[in-house]
Amino acid sequence: MVEVVNRQRKIRVDLNRWQQFSEKALSVLPTTANDVTVAFVSDRKMRELNRMWRHKSGTTDVLSFPSSSESFENEEPGLGDIVISLEQAKRQAKENGLGLNDEIAQLILHGMIHLCGFDHETDNGEMNRLEIRLRKRFGI
Repeated sequence: MVEVVNRQRKIRVDLNRWQQFSEKALSVLPTTANDVTVAFVSDRKMRELNRMWRHKSGTTDVLSFPSSSESFENEEPGLGDIVISLEQAKRQAKENGLGLNDEIAQLILHGMIHLCGFDHETDNGEMNRLEIRLRKRFGI
């Protein structure tokens, strides 16, 4: 199950659109997990999360929090949670000459790939190659 929630008030967002996109993205990723949550937040909340979990000041565009299962659970664990700052996404879209929807799609895809265990900082370009291939597939 994919859940998309809006926890900010500054930028209007079509939750149904991102629900459908997230389901489609999840279906082509290298995972058997089928639960993921996408949360849209403000810069203020993202700064808090970035400081708490990464010990970095300032906002960021997307954070990924993978799920883990306990040994007593019999079912496949969820993939995890993705948190996106819509304010940061809007700034980045403008800087990169993209529409906000394309930027959001890229951030969801990027976050989901991280949740699948990829890390662009350590994997010799494997994550970037997968992300570029999927961006082309989804037309973003």
